[in-house]
Amino acid sequence: MLQKTTLSFLKELKKNNNKDWFDTNRKKYEAAKADFTSLTNAVIKDLGKKDPFIASLQAKDCTFRINRDIRFSKNKDPYKTNMGMYLSRGGKKSLFSGYYFHLEPGGNSFMGGGLYMPEPDVIKKIRQEIDYNWDEFNKIISQKKFKATYGTLQREEGMALSREPKGYEKDNPAIEYIKLKSWVATAPIADQLLTSDHLVKEIIDTFATLHPLITFLNHALEE
Repeated sequence: MLQKTTLSFLKELKKNNNKDWFDTNRKKYEAAKADFTSLTNAVIKDLGKKDPFIASLQAKDCTFRINRDIRFSKNKDPYKTNMGMYLSRGGKKSLFSGYYFHLEPGGNSFMGGGLYMPEPDVIKKIRQEIDYNWDEFNKIISQKKFKATYGTLQREEGMALSREPKGYEKDNPAIEYIKLKSWVATAPIADQLLTSDHLVKEIIDTFATLHPLITFLNHALEE
């Protein structure tokens, strides 16, 4: 579970996103960071029993700085108003697919994972894997529990081609997933669950449902 003070800090930061306020409230930030680190370690411990590639990770390998990179952004707010963990083989900078937990109180928290906007050579490998093993991929995303938890893979603007990529036919049964440029599934999590004793179990159950997809995507990158 997370402390209510962690959620309160992020809500306050959203209203006061400036360096002076942050410096004045740095102790609150350090407490929130420690709280989120503790949650991350608990998730790593339990998820590592399901996915051995996760077991050796440490929280520092999986969490992100709160400072925003504003060099090329119109939004000059210096701090993120969320906290996130990305559990992937090799850590958050790895090319492998992984599991993501996003903490943003106010109804914006979610769980999920996959591969988000990978490099072109990775996209090519994933498309080929889906094409060659469509029955296996389709079985994964058609599982009753997967559909109940995630619905389907995300298709937000910019996440898929409008036409089939070169080398693939329109009538390919997997074409709608071959056209994707990201293979990501997410599920919302209610604010009240964030401070519940059941939080870690909920995250693990949700990630476990995603595990077959993560394994499938990573298999394509191992070859």
